Amino acid sequence: MDTLSLTGHRWTPSTPNPNEVIQLANTLGLPPIVARCLANRGISADAAATWLAPELDQLHDPMSMMGMDIAIERVRKAVANKERVRIVTDYDVDGTTSSLILQGILKLLGAGDKVDYHIPDRQVEGYGFSPIAARAAAADGVGLIITADIGVRDHEAVDVATAAGVDVLICDHHLPAGAAVPKAAVAVLCPPQIGCTYANPHLAACGVSLKLAQALLADHPRYEDIIRSMLKIAAIGTVADVVSLRSLENRAIVRMGLVGLSRGPNTAGLQALLDVGGVSAPITSQDLGFRIGPRINAAGRLAQATAVVDLINTRDRAQTQKMANDLDRLNTERQGIQRHLVKVCLDKLPDPPPPFVVLWGEESEGWHRGVVGIVAAKVRDHVHRPTAIIAVAGDQARGSARSTPNVHAVRALDSAAEWLSAYGGHPAAAGFSIDAAHLPKLAEQLAAFVTNQGDAAQEAPTLIVEADCPVTALAGPGAEQLADQLGQLEPFGKGNEAPLLCIRNVQATQFGTMGKTHLRMRVAGVDTVWWNGLTHAKTLEQPADLVGTLGFNTWKGRRTVRFTVRDARPASPRTNA
Repeated sequence: MDTLSLTGHRWTPSTPNPNEVIQLANTLGLPPIVARCLANRGISADAAATWLAPELDQLHDPMSMMGMDIAIERVRKAVANKERVRIVTDYDVDGTTSSLILQGILKLLGAGDKVDYHIPDRQVEGYGFSPIAARAAAADGVGLIITADIGVRDHEAVDVATAAGVDVLICDHHLPAGAAVPKAAVAVLCPPQIGCTYANPHLAACGVSLKLAQALLADHPRYEDIIRSMLKIAAIGTVADVVSLRSLENRAIVRMGLVGLSRGPNTAGLQALLDVGGVSAPITSQDLGFRIGPRINAAGRLAQATAVVDLINTRDRAQTQKMANDLDRLNTERQGIQRHLVKVCLDKLPDPPPPFVVLWGEESEGWHRGVVGIVAAKVRDHVHRPTAIIAVAGDQARGSARSTPNVHAVRALDSAAEWLSAYGGHPAAAGFSIDAAHLPKLAEQLAAFVTNQGDAAQEAPTLIVEADCPVTALAGPGAEQLADQLGQLEPFGKGNEAPLLCIRNVQATQFGTMGKTHLRMRVAGVDTVWWNGLTHAKTLEQPADLVGTLGFNTWKGRRTVRFTVRDARPASPRTNA
């Protein structure tokens, strides 16, 4: 399986322990394909039942999180003394969902109109908890700021707030290994910080906010109902922030949140958001990641993320429908800007592309800073190279990098730190600001960083194929049964991706198109789609090997089995059983 595919990937088969596969199949009554996929995740037969259907018991004790006792005391003091409390969060999905959870906590505690919130304007304040926001809170008489999804690296803003007499409580997860948290903060809830032994270091910020809710509301008579309601919001933020779903606690948050969203009832604002996204029960993690998350993010990218918080907090159904439609229009606008900029970037690419692609242009010419991260990901996927896309405004520039598995995005930026004004992020994604005059130096240094990593940094990307799927497994009702069984592994996301199956030597039929770039066809009697795969239609007119995922497509209440192609290549000599 080492021939490069149509998309330039190398396919590598997984190698689970065959005895574990047999044990899982016998214990749970699963077909070998599904048992193999479960074994690939390191799940034993003894642990499988809990892993497949986690419940509230899988949420760890919030009091085991470093700083939680101090955080509880400070929040309760603020409520008791009727202090003004301001929630300051990032403008992405994790930030906005954190804001909603934190607002809910304080209102349940009786803070009422003493609570307000602030989400930075991307264009004015940029990313993070800024000194601007700290000074504004002090001027407004705020006694306590609670940050979420920002703050842990914003030492200056915390110092400014503290010097002005405003306490800062931080709920975050963006902390590089070994980095220090702001000393002036009254408490820091951040599982990756030095000294914290909390069992799940992979919580999103909305997950950290949920832990604060568990701790503060533990004695509330409706505790379980409240937490289950908050899990709906936390599930959206957790999926959209692409944190690990291999973690049992994160898996529990998302799975229980999906169950709650599917069963309802949901608030008017939340239901309007689901409706405008075309999402109906049973709701999946893919619905959150591809239909709900982008609509929430569109507000922060092109307008104000406060629109999302206002929507979810609104109870009037007619008003929420209008607000949700406004979000949908923003998302459509975002898609248009994104498509145009992707085309511009691909047209600018040198041949061959450099080891680290760095492209920039003027904001006045369509290089919108709100979409550079998405565009970087699209370009990276096209050329299989780490990519930075940068929007220039005058003598200042802001960019986003999206990397490949063998190149650590932040370490790459570390190598160019002398040219950067500020930067931060994760191994796969990072953001930065820079003086526009230094952009050529940045491009040169990032390319050198990848080159110095050796050949491994520039190897062809790999797709891990979890199991071969015989054509006979897709015949008749077998396809629906297999899709249902694979669906038990939901929720899918980082660390628990939807299993990639290989269908060998099949002939696709009934070719068609969806939109301008997507390919539709039938494979072994099953509806099949390849997003952005239209350019490969000619090759698939001949027998081919396909790699993709088997699941369901729900549209207007009708659920059908669908195979979604991720990659393909001309048929190998082996055939399906």
